[in-house]
Amino acid sequence: MWAYEKKLEYPVNIKNSNPALAKVIISQLGGPHGELGASMRYLSQRYSMPYGEVRGVLTDVGTEELAHLEMVSAILYQLTKDMSIEDIKRSGFDTYFVDHTSSIYPQFASGNPFSAETFAVTGDVIADLTEDLAAEQKARVSYDNLLRLVDDPDVRDPLKFLRQREIVHFQRFGEALRITQDKLDSKNFYAFNPAFDKCPKNKKKK
Repeated sequence: MWAYEKKLEYPVNIKNSNPALAKVIISQLGGPHGELGASMRYLSQRYSMPYGEVRGVLTDVGTEELAHLEMVSAILYQLTKDMSIEDIKRSGFDTYFVDHTSSIYPQFASGNPFSAETFAVTGDVIADLTEDLAAEQKARVSYDNLLRLVDDPDVRDPLKFLRQREIVHFQRFGEALRITQDKLDSKNFYAFNPAFDKCPKNKKKK
């Protein structure tokens, strides 16, 4: 389905290790508004989406979120690859280090592991796309918060790129919602699933 180009969507070139930053940036890997949950959300929702144009948006954005997952992983790797034991102790990275050394493991900044509860798939177009709009705004806020904490320009640069893409995704899901609304009428606007119309009607009991 995909053609894989062996380079990051946007370059990540961090010169100085900083495990303290890795501790908070890791939330954009497997946290409540992170890239792993986003990619799984959109690539799961696409299967029950009846409209080809909107299904294409979910596929495109879900695929790009996988690229963002790769970028965040590269950021984390470069922030921790040259850290010393003293860096680990001083930064508080020791609790992560004990379980995962410096490998990439999806979790919240608080330390909770990634959970499928971070993404929602209902099969209802309005509910799913509204969830997607909110998800992109929450991801944008997370990047805003990270940029408030990060001074290193080598780290800020890819984070600013990722933040901008969340805004673009929000716009695309807004377009997808308008496409969906144009295809719905007052009868099925909320109680929506065209497949229901194909179900046999319940026979009346005699």
